[in-house]
Amino acid sequence: LIGFLAFKISFSRNQLAGVLVGLFGAILLIYMGSNVNPDQNYWYAGLVVIATILYACNANIIKSKLQEVSAMGIAAGNFAFMVLPALIMMFYSGALSSTVREGEYFMSSLGYVILLSIIGTCVAKVMFNRLIQISSPVFSVSVTYLIPVVGIFWGLIDGERFSVWQVVASGIILLGVYLVNKKRNASQS
Repeated sequence: LIGFLAFKISFSRNQLAGVLVGLFGAILLIYMGSNVNPDQNYWYAGLVVIATILYACNANIIKSKLQEVSAMGIAAGNFAFMVLPALIMMFYSGALSSTVREGEYFMSSLGYVILLSIIGTCVAKVMFNRLIQISSPVFSVSVTYLIPVVGIFWGLIDGERFSVWQVVASGIILLGVYLVNKKRNASQS
């Protein structure tokens, strides 16, 4: 929707239906989770909605304005822009206090954070940027609807309760992802 309204990027009816079905599934998943685990603060789900809107803006800017820039160049620009705020946050949060640095697991934890940032963030960001460039933004960002489904599994590992309605909501999300990709798959055959 943001691609159409702000960037004049067209989309199919299947893609619109898929986005709306997926959004409904995500809202249902959050609502049903709040019924099963009422002692949690669900206002943070609003941050996920804001992040999703910004994610859509990112994908559409890449598709409409940065098509000629390499995926690596886009990722480098993103991370260069984030360095100063990240450093400020790191120093003011106490993340590198002597208590933390002298902790028994500091070096191994730092190693895992570096590994995760290189593989899980940098490489994934370059691949995502390239995916946007060779496909549509709607197709590329449809995977974000899977994040709540993955969150359910992490919740199960953490001991949270889980309801049948959350399974239904997850199925609705997967249906939305299917609808977004339906036209693309049909045109490839």
